[in-house]
Parts: sequence; structure tokens; C-alpha cells
Amino acid sequence: MTINSSLKKSPLHDVHHRLGAQAIDFGGWALPVKFSGIVEEHRTVRQTAGAFDISHMGEIWVRDVYASEFLNHVLTNDIKLLSPGRAQYSLMCNDECGVIDDLYVYQLGSDTYMLMVNASRIEEDMAWLCEKLESWPRRKQVSLMNESEHFGAIAVQGPAVSGFIDDVFNDAGMIVADCASELKKNEVDAFVFERENIFVSRTGYTGEDGFEVVAPVTCIEGIWEKIMKAGSTSGIKPCGLGSRDTLRMEMCYPLYGHELNEEFTPVEAGLGYFVKLDKDDFIGRESLLKQKEEGPAQRLSAFKIKGKFPPPRADYTIWGKDTLWHTDDRSMVGKVTSGTLSPSLGVGIGMGYISSDHSSVDTKIEVNIRSNFVPAVVVKKPIYKK
Repeated sequence: MTINSSLKKSPLHDVHHRLGAQAIDFGGWALPVKFSGIVEEHRTVRQTAGAFDISHMGEIWVRDVYASEFLNHVLTNDIKLLSPGRAQYSLMCNDECGVIDDLYVYQLGSDTYMLMVNASRIEEDMAWLCEKLESWPRRKQVSLMNESEHFGAIAVQGPAVSGFIDDVFNDAGMIVADCASELKKNEVDAFVFERENIFVSRTGYTGEDGFEVVAPVTCIEGIWEKIMKAGSTSGIKPCGLGSRDTLRMEMCYPLYGHELNEEFTPVEAGLGYFVKLDKDDFIGRESLLKQKEEGPAQRLSAFKIKGKFPPPRADYTIWGKDTLWHTDDRSMVGKVTSGTLSPSLGVGIGMGYISSDHSSVDTKIEVNIRSNFVPAVVVKKPIYKK
């Protein structure tokens, strides 16, 4: 596992090196793209269990009396729907409703929240939050802390995980559950590991059941080793970013920098469920309300390639026609944001922003792959279903 020495390293970097991982530069981090192989790791997660190092993700803590009100001002989802031990997916938008970041909010106490943000957006998110807090009326009663350097994180995903997760964390949870396996979807609890408080949530980015663990860097390696030991009889494997990407594409989960950025809005991205327009005013609300009422000009759509062709890739163009595939009266209607050969389905799949008049399910489209117009069809999300 050799990589540019100037890149940031996960607290599990030495573990990956010992396991023979192939590393890549991912947003300034040296991270494993694969261990045994992307397809093998993908199928392992779908069938049994896989462990991912996600220590590059950021943790921003928001505390104090008016923490929830401030978060409701800067995020699209409704923080008031949470209670201690609950989590929710949300988005942070600019004034024009472009997406600054998508993130998870974990409520850990009555006035304590942890935001788990994308690695490439930690500094931008923190700067944006500080800027908005500075002009917020109750700014003296809200505390913001970027704790990303002090924490590591592991995602352990797959249908077998709930059967061994309690072997990793023996004590009862401090917030909502007696043990980790009792956590429900989008719940979070605190446990003790090696005298440190660690946080376990039942969330994920693969479409499978599983848990994400956030812990101080001093004990994250011990947690990794205990997870691998506990899951050994279930066939757990270490997994890299490659299989994490193919897994999330099959489920049509967005990736910041591909499906999401400040040029696209949650309405265009099909994430309207996580935008609560009926709550008090929040940043980007008026622009989002207007776009929802008028309808977006483009929509993030999923598609499958028809036949055996090379897989689509990001930035390939998408073309539409008013008649059948074999005619030449085509025009460009969009662009691919993510694409791959689906290990589960054996066909090329992808997502892309497509003009609304060509984005309906079952619409025939074409993707320009290596100068060939390849037939495809818009499909319902998620692309992969059990």
C-alpha cells in the first residue's frame, strides 16, 4: 500500500497496509480502494458482512441551549423531529438552494448534536456554519466545534452484522438501547470501549443493514480488530472505497461532488423528502419552494444500459429522441454523474441529471460511451432491489 506521503492518513492506515490494501488519493486522503477485489467485496456485503474505514468523514459538534434552533436555520430537514438517540439525513444549502453538503445529524443529548459530514467539505462546512452563526441572534448560546481530527469511524454493513455486533460492544447503551443490535434504523447510542465513549448508529450507505461506529482515534484500531474477530465466522471482509461506490450506486445514493454540489438543488436531486418546507424559515427555503412549485428543468435519474456494452462513467453525455433508438434525430438531454458495471445485476448502471421531459421511468435514452450511442432506459430508484 504505497501512496504519496503528503496525503492525510486514517488512524487505520497501518492496518490497511498490513492487509495489503491498494490505496488511492481520495480528496487528499490515502484510503484503500480495495483489498481482495471490488466485486468480491461488493458481493460479500450483499451476502454477509463487510467493514469499511470511513475515518475521513468529518464530525462537527453543535451544542448549547439554542443548538436545535440554529441547526433548523441552516439545514433542510426538521431537527425538531429528533430526540436523544435519533438521527436524520439532511442537507445544507446556500441562499440559492445549491447543496453545500449532505450529512447526517445525530442527537446525542438534549442540547448536543453531532454532524457527520463529507471529508471534502469539512472546512467549507465549518466556515459556512461559523459565518451563519456570526449573524444569528442567539449566537452566544450555540457552540460549534470541529472534532474531526480526534475521531475515526468504521461502517460495518451486511445482513449478518446484527448477529455479531453485540460481541463488539458488551455494555448497555447510555441513551436508547440495551445493546447495539436493538438499535432501530436511524437510531444512535453511546457505549464504552476501552474507557472511551464511542457512538454506534444503525445507518449506512450500502442498502444493507448495518452500523456505523464513531470513536476516538486512540481506540479505533481496537474496535476494527474486535469487529473483524466477531465477524470472522460470518465471513466478514475488509472493504474499500471501490465496493462502497458500487454498492451506493445500485441503491442510487448520492455522492457529493458527483450527484450533489452547489450547482444542483435537493429538488433536482430527488431529495425533497429531506426538505421540510413547512418548518420555520431556513436558508434556501424560498428558492426551494419556488422550484418545487414550478418544477425543476432537470432531475437526477437512474438508468440501466440495455445489452452488453462498456459501463457508463461520470461526464458521459446522455441523449434523447422522440422516436425509436435506431433513428438519428437525437439531442443531448443530460450528463452522467456516476456509472459502473453493477456487480449484483451484471449490467451497466448509472445516474445523471436529465431534462425533465426525458426523466420519466421507462423513457428510452442513449449514453455516448466511447463515441457510440448506447441504448439505455430510465428506471425507478433504487436500481438494485432484494
